[in-house]
Amino acid sequence: MDIKERVKKLRNLMEERGIDAYIIPSSDPHQSEYVADRWRGRAWISGFTGSAGTVVITKDDGGLWTDGRYFIQAEDQLKGSGIRLFKMREPKVPTITEYLVDTLKSGETVGFDGKLFSVTRVNNMKKEFDKNGIDINSDYDLVDEIWQDRPEIPKDKVFIHDVKYAGKSRAEKLKEVRNEMKKKKAKNYLISSLDDIAWLFNLRGNDVNNSPVFISYALVTETRAYIFMDTNKVSEDIKEELLKDDIKVKEYSELKNSLKKITDSILFDPLRTNYYMYKQIPFNRDKIKDSEVTTKLKAVKNDTEIENLRNCHLKDGVAIVKFIHWLKNNVKDGNITEISADEKLTEFRSKQKDFISPSFDTIAAYKEHAAMMHYKATKEGQYTLKDEAMFLIDSGGQYLDGTTDITRTIVLGDITDEMKRDFTLTLKGHINLTIAKFLYGATGSNLDILARKPLWEYGIDYKCGTGHGVGFLLNVHEGPQNFSQVPNKVKLEKGMILTNEPGVYKKDKHGIRLENTLLVVEDEKTEFGQFMKFDTISYCPLDLDGVDVNLLTEEERDWLNSYHKEVYDKLSPFLTEEEKAWLKEETRAI
Repeated sequence: MDIKERVKKLRNLMEERGIDAYIIPSSDPHQSEYVADRWRGRAWISGFTGSAGTVVITKDDGGLWTDGRYFIQAEDQLKGSGIRLFKMREPKVPTITEYLVDTLKSGETVGFDGKLFSVTRVNNMKKEFDKNGIDINSDYDLVDEIWQDRPEIPKDKVFIHDVKYAGKSRAEKLKEVRNEMKKKKAKNYLISSLDDIAWLFNLRGNDVNNSPVFISYALVTETRAYIFMDTNKVSEDIKEELLKDDIKVKEYSELKNSLKKITDSILFDPLRTNYYMYKQIPFNRDKIKDSEVTTKLKAVKNDTEIENLRNCHLKDGVAIVKFIHWLKNNVKDGNITEISADEKLTEFRSKQKDFISPSFDTIAAYKEHAAMMHYKATKEGQYTLKDEAMFLIDSGGQYLDGTTDITRTIVLGDITDEMKRDFTLTLKGHINLTIAKFLYGATGSNLDILARKPLWEYGIDYKCGTGHGVGFLLNVHEGPQNFSQVPNKVKLEKGMILTNEPGVYKKDKHGIRLENTLLVVEDEKTEFGQFMKFDTISYCPLDLDGVDVNLLTEEERDWLNSYHKEVYDKLSPFLTEEEKAWLKEETRAI
């Protein structure tokens, strides 16, 4: 079936069920950002493959809502589908709820699969729909009824993440969780977030591509804990080890009945808990709605995790430097494509100790392809690299001792003055945020302006956040901390990890992004309070061929020279003599 035929079949089902508009999000029952293939229904119905977006189908219209990272990609992939692009947060572009309120009449019905929508999202929509007499129906997964070859839930085995990497045992983590439950007067705690569950129980899986999580729920009581998942994924040895800590594995489908039997108060995150499961909790139980306890706990890395992460990033830096050396020495042959470059980088990473997989689908984008923030090369549309212009590669690795995420824009030959200026402005923004000294209590949204200011002065901006948290052998995007213009009340704590990745994206021209990973550490303490700063834990040169030194301040040059010296000192012992000589030139003082 092509896209139009799929939409037609969906509309037929909608008519049968009395549904006037149907919403298909990007999420799974756990509100994950990256999902197993089974829950890629939005991509299947629309043809748009970006990680974020929501489709709405009405009787005679169809729309996709996505953010600025995907505008260019979505415009291209939606061509001929009959589905319109709604550019989120752009002037005069309605939200999904505003669109539906304006489109539907009183008495008409909005349908969706309640397992794919959070409690918060449904309640927010319902407030507006109730004002306008619009009903909701969350009972039907209509996509499932027409998706004939829909993938199954993966069945890979889970494995234990050793405490020598994790730093804390699952018993220690459960004690911390129960202490938080007690503060909130909760007897039970429902966890829906896959990475939180994996973190809490020191388990990892392979159910989501590049994210070592497994499809599951967890329920923590005052004395026991339960993991609801496909029990065939858990070996008898692991089940026995879990039982030693009063943790029992039950079938995924059993959560529904367990929630119905809840007799005391229950804590859950309404942003991560799906509406279907929420409805299973008895009406008269004390429902304590709060952000995920485990998310806050795992955001602050312990000393063992930090030590492991430094080693992990060192290995990753070696792999990337070997890749860039290879790329610059072979690009002139005309045999390297966007995809083969990605494959070569993965090959270099795979030779590093404890490597498992990439941490996300690599963005390997040459020339104007890099203007698409989350571009993914295809065999049909990929470019062959030449010894000219710029190549952006945003990639990361999953290792037993951590998760990495790094971007470099590599100058392959002659570039225009505009490219060089934009590269340097991006670098200035990157440095400004890196060297920030801030009073404890600041949030990522307080500091975001530091990265944008050099770009704003030239009338340039990027339509995304500046950085995000990173998991530990978990999701490459992790909260609750981030750098963004969107207000965030989460204080930056010692031990938090964030990426720093400003950029310039000009359609049909070029894209530039420079990304390192930062660790929040303490600086001096004065009469005015505790000051904080960042420690860069990514090690890879920033291409000096893209830098207009005249645009840098003395402080920025000093930082760049100091960083490059550190990169050389840390990585050179692991390189060949040829690579070492090359890196020496790449990290020369300017």
